[in-house]
Amino acid sequence: MSSTSTTIEWTEKTWNPVRGCSLVSPGCTNCYAMGQAHRFSGEGKPYQGLTRKRVSLGPVWTGEVRTVPDALGDPLSWRRPTTVFVNSMSDLFHEDVGDAFVAAVFGIAVMSQSHTYQVLTKRAERMRAWFESMDRTTTIGGRGPAEVCVGAAIDLGVQPVACDADYEWPCENVWLGVSVEDRKHGLPRIEHLRATPAAVRFLSIEPLLEDLGSIDLTGISWVIVGGESGHGARRCDVRWIRSIVAQCREQGVAVFVKQLGAFVVDRNDAGFDGACEDSWPEMDPDDIEHDLDGTRDDYQGAPVRVHLRSAKGGDPEEWPLDLRVREMPGARS
Repeated sequence: MSSTSTTIEWTEKTWNPVRGCSLVSPGCTNCYAMGQAHRFSGEGKPYQGLTRKRVSLGPVWTGEVRTVPDALGDPLSWRRPTTVFVNSMSDLFHEDVGDAFVAAVFGIAVMSQSHTYQVLTKRAERMRAWFESMDRTTTIGGRGPAEVCVGAAIDLGVQPVACDADYEWPCENVWLGVSVEDRKHGLPRIEHLRATPAAVRFLSIEPLLEDLGSIDLTGISWVIVGGESGHGARRCDVRWIRSIVAQCREQGVAVFVKQLGAFVVDRNDAGFDGACEDSWPEMDPDDIEHDLDGTRDDYQGAPVRVHLRSAKGGDPEEWPLDLRVREMPGARS
């Protein structure tokens, strides 16, 4: 399970040279990776000892993190150019992943330029610091960052393959992204991302837990947005998603609405007859839940829950037309 095809809508494969993680912010609370890892946490399984059960919310990370050097070379055997989500089951910039191993992961990207690597982190400050340290390597022994990264991979047993010794840094086939779930923890990560050199910078605004307000998207090429799914999913108001889509439009940024989530909220006057672009397709009145939180909802604009057939709210055919947006950033030149 170090690398596999995936149902994640915005990528083609996942590659996990690191296993295990720890919770750092509210976006981690119901992370899908914890449940997936727990299924493979038995004796002799890849994630043994990396998760534990919780009384009410399902499995949680124990905090132990393991690197998997044997998985480093996997992408070098893939012949077809592939878009790869790096560490879907961990965080490459976790504090327990050594700098040399991070370098080795980027070394694989240098040696497999036909693939596109998507690196997503909640530890944006460390990511920024790591790249700053790599920029300083040009003064050490005359080797540039790309060469240092390839050397780190070789040191861990990866068989070298032919690559361009003068490969540009930052790697043009590596996209760097940060998770942005709320204002307190998520928004500050954007500044660290903006200060980090990358061919493509992206935001994963999922799970979206509140209205993020106005966002400066300068230097950002792509935004993924979605509500939370799974057991214990927290509510997501479609007006929050609509605000993100509108800001991307205004600032010329590609946007990908992944899902609305398992707890979808809108206004009672949103329109549930498919009459216009921002109204819902015609719905059964029984699919609209009133009196949320025990409050009266007979006033105009009161919140209601919208029950969708898709458990995670991931079927665009069930959405208002203006939310059916799944764009990717511009193709590499």
